[in-house]
Amino acid sequence: MKILLMTTHLNVGGITSYTISLAKKLRDAGHQVWVASSGGQLAGGLEADSLRHVLVSLNTKSELNPKLLLAVLKLRHLIKKERIDIIHAQTRVAQVAAALLSVLCKVPYVTTCHGFFKPKKSRLIFQCWGAKVIAISEAVRAHLVNNMRVAKDRVELIYNGVDLKTFSCSYGPEEKAGFREKFGLKEAPVVGIIARLSPVKGHRYFLEAAQKILKEKPDTQFLIIGDGPEEGYLKKLSQTLMIEEKTRFFSSVFETSIPLSIIDVFVMPSLEEGLGLSILEAMACSVAVVASNVGGIYSLVDNGKSGYLVPPKNAEAIKEAVVKFLGDSGLRSKFAAVGRRTAEDKFSLDELSKRVERVYSETVEHKRKI
Repeated sequence: MKILLMTTHLNVGGITSYTISLAKKLRDAGHQVWVASSGGQLAGGLEADSLRHVLVSLNTKSELNPKLLLAVLKLRHLIKKERIDIIHAQTRVAQVAAALLSVLCKVPYVTTCHGFFKPKKSRLIFQCWGAKVIAISEAVRAHLVNNMRVAKDRVELIYNGVDLKTFSCSYGPEEKAGFREKFGLKEAPVVGIIARLSPVKGHRYFLEAAQKILKEKPDTQFLIIGDGPEEGYLKKLSQTLMIEEKTRFFSSVFETSIPLSIIDVFVMPSLEEGLGLSILEAMACSVAVVASNVGGIYSLVDNGKSGYLVPPKNAEAIKEAVVKFLGDSGLRSKFAAVGRRTAEDKFSLDELSKRVERVYSETVEHKRKI
């Protein structure tokens, strides 16, 4: 099958990880895969992985931006030349472009919904969801049906997946020591977060909890990895809270298994989350997890068994959960082991790929019968 994956950009992030990981699995299964995007930090690695990248102007928030039409015209030529069988869009702008391409080229398209949309009139009238919509969690599926008015029979629940081999985090002691040195960390407990530095990820509450944790566990270190508009505010907040000497900020990394291998407790204090790929990666790496009970996170974390779910915007609750883990290595290991088994049983990248392939096949077959 010839498949065109479309996304806004290929900078580090959850949607990019999903797109590239899926593209590799589809390629390994014998399909021909093209990835269309506006480029980004990870675009250069596609060719090294024998994946074709098509550079088009999709990096816009406006569905009416004229450059979207130029992207459609370029991709129309590609689809006809290569006889693409199906299009798979990952973002709203990509969905709109895919809808236009589907009409122009008579090729079916599907989409993946990675989070939550505001039910604007334009989105309700011009849905552009495609023949099938993949929801990455139960919460996202409910949002599509209840808020976005997508018919139930068009929504397929397919959990996000993680490469279990990559995220085994089976590094040796010397390697981990090198990683600690790289991030400026000592041989002491590390509490970390890997996420874009934006308000919705709740870093503010992570730092407020850090101040509280240090009062009970003064040797704890805090690692924040990510880029985004809140960087300046968060660094200033760490100074205001007088925890800057215990806090390390680093830019986004694609190989998140490296920092996860030296994190003792992973915290995700999001205010909204479709599923939480970084949480899943932490669980796969056998790291104890504390996360906000919002969005689709409950699909990942079994509260009191594989991690702790806490109310959003609650630094005190984060502190209490983290201190429990830091004070009991046996408890931490027990929860981490359950998290790894959960990733193996429900969230493997192989299972994601197989189920997405099935959606493609059913969609293409249905199109042929019309």
